[in-house]
Order: sequence, then C-alpha cells, then structure tokens
Amino acid sequence: MTVMTAAGQRFREFRMPDVGEGLTEAEILKWYVGVGDTVADGQVVCEVETAKAAVELPIPYDGVVSEIRFDEGTTVDVGTPIIVVDAGEGAGGAPAAPEPAAAADPVASAEPEQPEGKRQAVLVGYGVAPSSTTRRPRKPQAGVPNQAAPAAPSVPAESAQPAEPAAPAAPAEVNGRSQPAVAFERPLAKPPVRKLAKELGIDLATVVPTGPGGVVTRDDIRAAAAPPARLPSAPEEAAPASAAVQPAFAPGERETRVPIKGVRKATAQAMVASAFTAPHVTEFVTFDITRTMKLVQELKADPAFAGLKVSPLLLVAKALLVAIRRHPEVNAAWDEATQEIVHKSYVNLGIAAATPRGLIVPNIKDAQAKTLPELAAALGELVATAREGKTSPAAMQGGTVTITNVGVFGVDTGTPILNPGESAILAFGAVKLQPWVHKGKVKPRHVTTLALSFDHRLVDGELGSKVLADVAAILETPKRLLTWT
Repeated sequence: MTVMTAAGQRFREFRMPDVGEGLTEAEILKWYVGVGDTVADGQVVCEVETAKAAVELPIPYDGVVSEIRFDEGTTVDVGTPIIVVDAGEGAGGAPAAPEPAAAADPVASAEPEQPEGKRQAVLVGYGVAPSSTTRRPRKPQAGVPNQAAPAAPSVPAESAQPAEPAAPAAPAEVNGRSQPAVAFERPLAKPPVRKLAKELGIDLATVVPTGPGGVVTRDDIRAAAAPPARLPSAPEEAAPASAAVQPAFAPGERETRVPIKGVRKATAQAMVASAFTAPHVTEFVTFDITRTMKLVQELKADPAFAGLKVSPLLLVAKALLVAIRRHPEVNAAWDEATQEIVHKSYVNLGIAAATPRGLIVPNIKDAQAKTLPELAAALGELVATAREGKTSPAAMQGGTVTITNVGVFGVDTGTPILNPGESAILAFGAVKLQPWVHKGKVKPRHVTTLALSFDHRLVDGELGSKVLADVAAILETPKRLLTWT
C-alpha cells in the first residue's frame, strides 16, 4: 500500500503476509533493521514465528525505514502493516539517494549482473533487486565509538539469519580513508559461497572471514571443512535442545506465567484434537537389536556413507518403510468430510524433533523411493534444519507416518499420540545392554523396545501387529532388508 502526504512524499506499508497456509497471525521475533536504515527490494527485515515455524520476511520495496509499527514479541494479525518505508519524492517514487560516505557493496559488486527486471526467487514470493544495498551510519551504541562504518552488504534472504557476531573484519576503505572494522550482525558471503557452506554442512557464523570487508570466501569455507575442528566429543545420540524456555523466578516469587503461543500453542491444539478424534491403540515389542547395532558400525566405514551420519534411527526408518511396503494399507488417512479412507502410494516420513520453540514434525517427502544413503542424507538435513529453527511450513505438511526417538532421553518407550491426519507413529526406545537368551544361552545383548500407536479407524489390531512385528524382525535380523525388498 502506498500513502501520499501533502509534501509529495511516498510511504509504503509492508503488511504481515500469510507465510503459511491460511494462518491468521504471527509473532515478531526479531527486527533486522531500524528507523533510518536504507532497505532494498528483497532484503530480509524481520523474523516472525507462526503456528508452524519461524520465517524470515523480505520487504518488496526500496527506500528508507520511516516507522516500525510493532515491537519484538508482539503477535500481529495477517494483513496488518508492520513497517513503513519512505520510497522517495515525486510520483515516480524513486528511492532515496544513498549517503555520500556509503561504500560500495563488496558482495553485490563481485556478482554477475542480473538481466534487467529479472528477480531471483526468495522467500514468500518476493524477488531480489539487481541494485546493491547501502545503509546509513548506525546510531551510537553502548561500547561502540560514534564514527562512520562501512556500508553493510546486501545479504540474500535465504541466508540472512540471527547469529553470533562474526570475528572482527579487516579495516575497510571509505572515501579513500581507512576505517576501523565493525562486526557485522550476520555473516557476509556471496550466494555461491553460501551454497558451498550448506553443501559441506558449515555454519557461516563459525567461519573466520578473510575477504575484503569481512566477507567469507570459498577458501574460508574449505579451511573450516577440512579438517573439521571438533569440539569435545558428545554422545552420538545426544538429546535435542530443550523444548521449553526455562522459567525465570524473581526473589520470593513462587509462580510465573508464560503465554501459550506460536509452535507451542499449535502443538497443544493439534494433540488435543488428535487424542479426542482418532481412537488410539498402542502396541509394544521388545527384541534383540544387536545385529543392527553392528551393522551401524559397518556402514559408518562404508565409502557410500562418507560424510553422512549413520545411526540406529536411520535403520529404524528403513525398517518401517519396508514394513509399510509389505502392508501398504497401513499408509492411509481418514477423510471425515467424505467418509472415505484415503490410501496413499507415497510415504512422507515424519521425524519428531524437540526444538527451543517446541515440538515439530518435519517429514521426508517420498521416503519410500530413497536408497539408504539418500535416506541418511535427507534425515541429516532434516534434523540439522530443525535444530537451527529454520524448518519451513511446507516441510511439516503432508506427513503420513512418524517416528519419535524417545531413546535419546534414556526412555525405554512410551505411548505416542498421532500427528493429526496420520495413520501411525512409531516410538523408538533406548538401546541397552541386557541379559538375553541367545542361541540357548544367556548373554549380554543390545535390547530395545518399540511402541506403535495407530488410528483404529484405519488400522485394526491384526494389521498394526503385523507392521510392528515386521519392523522388529528386520532390526533383529537386518539381512531381511535384502530378502523382503
């Protein structure tokens, strides 16, 4: 929306978009710009949290920020203006002229020029303008000298994310004079470098930049990737980050209240709806998983899995996919509106993940068609994205069955609640060394328990028992992966 004042100034309001499918509100988590900052078409200006995920919003205008309507932590209805941009004077709405002292964008200037009018696809349907971004000098902050700073290069929307301050950049030149280096809020890198970092699994925030103006180069990424500098080792199956914010109590305070919103609110509503809509049945099986644990160690040394994480969860996922292939009727959904059972030929395999914002269940699309190395790569990417809080709403939609790995917490098993719209959920318990009868003798063996909850409208007891028994049989004797496929 464009607003004209009596002086002929053009102001454009950027409204809260629907970044999911039919969501009505979102909470503003963080602003990346302030009043007086210059912004460009496609630049990320804030991060918001919906009931499904945290999403970064790029603005579709060029200009100078004249007003920010809401503070961080505020929940805003979709369609409400959240930021106002001064697009310049006159009917043409030309962008405001850059500050004389602004330096050229070292990232944008090094990239090939885009064809006139062409936009690169970024988040929520906006594009990136071919022009570079400049910023006015920031207002003085505590502990920072009041002096001109180098212009902040434009950061692509897909990689603009809150991060720890980067290492101090090398001194930059502004108008021919050397200026002290200033730490950027987000790591700076060209799109090809960001792509290389993503492929190698390198977090840009942990890389020390050596390029001009504090820009991360390809050599920096390669140096960080080989050999990787590892922190003190932790257990392979470490527990995910805590899913709840720790309450802070004031002296003498006995209770504190935390508003229910965002992912936590959506999860609560979905679990209540699932528990009281779908009739749940849970079955259990305890078995010897020693051979699978040995296979995990062998696969780790296999060149086909170089650079991939191989864990027992990977083989549990593969075993479940094989069991579904043997009993395809378990992979279905209940359509209440039409009173039909919808059978599905594809498996979108959900993996429950505990994140700082709450429990989410992203899924691997068409998991049934993936080889074991492809499944390992997809599983690793899914878990890493979830822990970073960057899971997209699309990644959490369309799931058919889910696995929840409660064993990472040392829990033997549980009675998991179905993800709404799905037919079954498998809980993988802790693997423990226990006395077990093996070949007629009591020996120490690795033992675990699986629990399968299913919708009894879709899956009767016989079918559920066969699926669970097949998963256990494959994990007890992994060679069945060959004989049953």
